[in-house]
Amino acid sequence: MTNAEVTAESFLNVLNALPKAERDAVIVRLAHDEEIVQDLLDLATIEERREEPGRRFREFLAENREE
Repeated sequence: MTNAEVTAESFLNVLNALPKAERDAVIVRLAHDEEIVQDLLDLATIEERREEPGRRFREFLAENREE
């Protein structure tokens, strides 16, 4: 496990060990942090699209140029 994975696992263990009211309060605070919410949405999109084939950025630009 990487350091980041160990930290994430530790964080989740502590979060899950909290009483429900305290756990809910932490989650509500996280949900009100716009940067964290955006990161979660980005990570969810990456995970959702993980199996899609990639393509070169130049090809994307060529298809989307406004002329």
